[in-house]
Amino acid sequence: MRAERRLVLVIAVIAVVVVVLDQLTKLVVLHRLAPGAPVTVVPGLVALTLVMNPGLAFGLLAGVPPGWRWIVVPLSLLALLVLLRVALRILPIGGWRERSAIGLVFGGAVGNLIDRARFGAVVDFVDVHFRGYHWPAFNVADSAITIGVAMLALAALADRSPSTPA
Repeated sequence: MRAERRLVLVIAVIAVVVVVLDQLTKLVVLHRLAPGAPVTVVPGLVALTLVMNPGLAFGLLAGVPPGWRWIVVPLSLLALLVLLRVALRILPIGGWRERSAIGLVFGGAVGNLIDRARFGAVVDFVDVHFRGYHWPAFNVADSAITIGVAMLALAALADRSPSTPA
C-alpha cells in the first residue's frame, strides 16, 4: 500500500473511531442521565449533565428561535466542506500529524451532525466548572474537534517558525 493511501486511511480510521466513540457515549448518556440533572464525577470540577444543545460549538446560536434553527445544519455542512478543502490542500504535503488532526475534526463534525439530524440538537454531557467559572457542556465529538484544530494550529505554527541556522 502506498504511503499516500495509508495516510488517507489514517484519516478515515480516526474519523470512524471518533464517530463510534461519540455516538456510543451519547447513547449511554441518553439512557442513563436525566436532562439537566448533574452527576458529580470530580467534586467542584466535573459533572455529567445531559444537555441538548441546539446551537453550534459551545452553545453559539443556541438562542436562535426554533423556527430558525435549521440554519445550524447548513452551517455545519459548510464547516465540513471547508474542512474537506483544507484536507485536500494539506494531503499532498502534510504528514501524519495533519492527517490525524483532520481525522479528529472530521469525525467530530460528523458525530455532531448525526445528532442534529436525529434530535435537532447536539447531545452534550461533560460539564466542567471551577469556582464561579462554568464552561459550556461538551462531548467526545467537541473534544476531538478541539484537539484536531489545536494540532493543525500547532503544525501551522511549526511550519512557519524560522529555522535555526546550521
